[in-house]
Amino acid sequence: MEDVSVLIAKSQAGDKAAREVLIEKNLGLVRTIVRRFLGRGVEPEDLFQIGTIGLMKAVDKFDLSYDVKFSTYAVPMITGEIKRFLRDDGPVKVSRTLKERAVKVKVARAKLQGELGREPGINEIARETGIEPEDIIIAMESETRVESIYASVYQDDGSEVYLVDKVAAGPGGCGSVSAGSQDPEKESLLNHLLLQQLLSTLQEQERQLIVLRYYRNHTQTEVASIMGISQVQVSRLEKKILLHMRQMAVE
Repeated sequence: MEDVSVLIAKSQAGDKAAREVLIEKNLGLVRTIVRRFLGRGVEPEDLFQIGTIGLMKAVDKFDLSYDVKFSTYAVPMITGEIKRFLRDDGPVKVSRTLKERAVKVKVARAKLQGELGREPGINEIARETGIEPEDIIIAMESETRVESIYASVYQDDGSEVYLVDKVAAGPGGCGSVSAGSQDPEKESLLNHLLLQQLLSTLQEQERQLIVLRYYRNHTQTEVASIMGISQVQVSRLEKKILLHMRQMAVE
């Protein structure tokens, strides 16, 4: 068996076989770390898959000039990936099937990033996972962490303000600004946060419809085919959802 440093050098030079060997050799490390996080309402296999993403990142980012063992570097990378997953999992409740699909997509995305040296496209992830492109998009959307626009943030002096105030504030600090002087970039961010918050109030089927219609620009007929319902049902459901979101936005 080749030395770890040799395998890392080959892997980072684009040798897929060396990368696979490195990952396989260190899966035991992932399993050991996963045991620390059992009993938190997440399936062990999901934690293992997420931990494997951390291992992949460690393989791709390890600097051979570091005066540390690869395993020493990999442990916090694996642990951090699992902690982020546990921290971010929950703001938007999704079905078990969708969560499993999202994990599978996340693992494939990390694997392809290492192999290709760039962000993989949806079709490339589809070929890797066997999941339809539209289902991949929905799975990725389900993983979007929703940040409340009313979340507490803190100033340098320790005083508490809200994110909505901070975003809307001018360069001098928090506080409202007039509509005429509103920074378009900040206004766009605020709108994005509001939209994400509104999406989090929808059921899975409702959120899927909005993603397909307004994120992917599908027609109602195409959405009906994807979702397995009639075009009339799509039309009615869409009107109901938009009315709900409009009402939530003004409350």
